[in-house]
Amino acid sequence: MLLVELEDADGAVGWGECVAGETPHYSPETIDTAWLAIHSWAAPRVLGREFEDPREIQYALEVGFRGHLMAKAAVEMAAWALAAERRGMPLARLLGGTRDRVAAGISLGIQRTPKDLVEKARAGLAQSYRRIKVKIKPGADLEYVAAVREALGPDAPLSVDANAAYTHADLQRLLALDDFGLLMIEQPLGCTDLLRHAELQRQLRTPICLDESITGPERVEEMIALGSARIVNIKAGRVGGLARALAVHDLCAAHAIPVWCGGMLETGVGRAHNVALASLPNFVLPGDLSPSARYWERDIVVPEWTMETDGTIRVPLDRPGLGVRVDRERVEELTVRRETIA
Repeated sequence: MLLVELEDADGAVGWGECVAGETPHYSPETIDTAWLAIHSWAAPRVLGREFEDPREIQYALEVGFRGHLMAKAAVEMAAWALAAERRGMPLARLLGGTRDRVAAGISLGIQRTPKDLVEKARAGLAQSYRRIKVKIKPGADLEYVAAVREALGPDAPLSVDANAAYTHADLQRLLALDDFGLLMIEQPLGCTDLLRHAELQRQLRTPICLDESITGPERVEEMIALGSARIVNIKAGRVGGLARALAVHDLCAAHAIPVWCGGMLETGVGRAHNVALASLPNFVLPGDLSPSARYWERDIVVPEWTMETDGTIRVPLDRPGLGVRVDRERVEELTVRRETIA
């Protein structure tokens, strides 16, 4: 994990989290490239400057500075948290959120056998998750999804996520997924291939959802023009921050395209941003918003994120900023590298 703590001249603090991984598997960015980008380019563009509104941070980070969306997002999202803290209001309200609870879904990785996957899917449903998402790839798809659908029944909210594992040569496998009554098929093809996604969507009854392909509102416009998908997964870190996430949300809402909030194995800091974002009105599908205990023996925020018995997570509207306190002692225990930029 890579955390950003942003402090203003009055001592108020906002936290952000960079969601880049150790390797360029999900995106071209990594923790190390993000560290360089934040130190060398992102932080110098905001430190020592006055901003009336956190939306202004986006422009400061974009002019003459291409790419590095996850690094930019970590700084920009910390600024949003700081602005909410200074205004004494919850981040969800500052963003325009309208809900006090958001629906949570569970994401299940590829398992060794269909039986193993069924056991995990049953457990997720028993825990009241509002959506069961199953990762798939060629060779671990149709048999696995069929087993889960049979075990959970025809009405269980089930979706699949391919993480761009398929090509156009796998067309028949992808079309066969129509038989399982899925909520969506997430990112079946390559992240830059909106054209072939459009060709596939025209042949599928099941909605395609785009994840890696959506790096900002510009890509949504292209998706709409081509008909590449009917649902969008919004990850603030992937699109370059909360301002760009809001733009994607609003554009999708204007075209009646439902969205949901994806997750990137964040700590409680990143989850706080996700919960706040997911409280906006067009987030009508359950997101990857599992409680802290699903991934962490002990999270770095107090209180930790928990899920209600109805499969929802409460939006902390009774506290300003992120709605949770960063446990500095826990952060210190885990810190292996630190840099202060003045």
